[in-house]
Amino acid sequence: MTPNIRPTRHGFVVKMLASAVVMLVAAVFAREVSSELRGARDPGVRPAPSGAGGHLEGLTEREIAFFEAGRDEFAEAEEVGEGLGPRFNLDSCRACHRQPEIGGTSRLPNPQAEVPLEFTGNVLPSFITADGPTREARFQYRPDGTRDGGVHNLFVITGHTDAGGCNIKQDDFERELSRKNVIFRIPTPVFGAGLIEQIPDSMIFANRDANAIEKRSLGIRGRPNRVSGHPNNNGNDGTIARFGWKAQNKSLLLFSGEAYNVEMGITNELFQTERDETSRCQRAHVPNDVTGTEIQPTTISNAIEGFAFFMRFLAPPKPSLDVPGATPLSIARGRALFDKVGCALCHTPTLKTGNSTVGALRDKDVKLFSDLLLHNMGPGLADDIIQGGAGPDEFRTSPLWGLGQRIFFLHDGRTSDLLEAIQGHASQGDGRYPASEANQVIAQFNRLSEQEKQNILNFLRGL
Repeated sequence: MTPNIRPTRHGFVVKMLASAVVMLVAAVFAREVSSELRGARDPGVRPAPSGAGGHLEGLTEREIAFFEAGRDEFAEAEEVGEGLGPRFNLDSCRACHRQPEIGGTSRLPNPQAEVPLEFTGNVLPSFITADGPTREARFQYRPDGTRDGGVHNLFVITGHTDAGGCNIKQDDFERELSRKNVIFRIPTPVFGAGLIEQIPDSMIFANRDANAIEKRSLGIRGRPNRVSGHPNNNGNDGTIARFGWKAQNKSLLLFSGEAYNVEMGITNELFQTERDETSRCQRAHVPNDVTGTEIQPTTISNAIEGFAFFMRFLAPPKPSLDVPGATPLSIARGRALFDKVGCALCHTPTLKTGNSTVGALRDKDVKLFSDLLLHNMGPGLADDIIQGGAGPDEFRTSPLWGLGQRIFFLHDGRTSDLLEAIQGHASQGDGRYPASEANQVIAQFNRLSEQEKQNILNFLRGL
């Protein structure tokens, strides 16, 4: 006779847990089989929460006050009467840097698509669309064949109610497009910029020299943007520049002043003369934003100082450990494969800050996934623009933190597909430009199974 044994609650729970584990393993296996059948694909922009937009941990109350005041300056839209223009791309820093939060990159819908509604003297360039990235345009050459390379602002204040007698015209972008003489740039995110600013040159050099044999075997070189007899250099003080698509700016203050003048047409403490000096288009006949001598010592002295404080104290984004990929397993595997195929040799996972007057920036790990060096990226990405000493096919290794919530990729925003952006790193030399330094790494990525590629994509979208 079989004894009548009643199952205990403990036994029931154990059975339920075991069943759940079996179901989870089966689900993961099914997803992996499915991925192998359909091929790896970009999971898309990671959903909220963003984990971005706040200040660094460890700031003092006074430092937080400077961060908040700077954030207000960063978000403020400029008016024509305050100095906007005569030529501009947008009217505020936040308008360009807003995805997924203030301080990020190009968002949707693109605010540039609505500029002609208010500034009626403009025609929307064909490369600006509501569902495309926020862009700036540069012409590679002047009509006489000499190099240009500078930003050509998309819009003019002509047609605005406050423009007065200003009647200048936009550049003829369609003509330059037909000549294949226009390249684009999208906004770089500024999350964690203060940490990047505080990485010592010695750390960047030491990281460049690390894993030298492996880098050499894969054709990876990389060089800093610096001076003192070295090619491709920062001509101001001989130290390594690190901000911008070509690492052309040394400091956040310089980065702020240049953007205020170039993107919005506002003269300031660092750039005191107008880019377009057409007399009837000057709403102010002195620099628009300079330090006032009557300010209180506790007040941010000018806008570009405010921008710099905001970016300096802006925290890096927080990565996700389980989205996308449904479980942490895929992201963890992707992280290991990212190292294995060689991506981490340029996208260095962690550098470290040195000493700083700000405790929140002192001796901190900077998990930016960049070596901050310039690399030859081949004819596929070459923009034929020289900035400082950075050559026409050289770009700074872009930091990857926050990549999971970016919409557009590469310097010109040509794709929203992360897998396509990865493949875009590879191109063979063509006689004018050498082969991309990333070619062998991309070849190793392509030899992975589809599920392994998917794990890397999940890892990157988790950043």
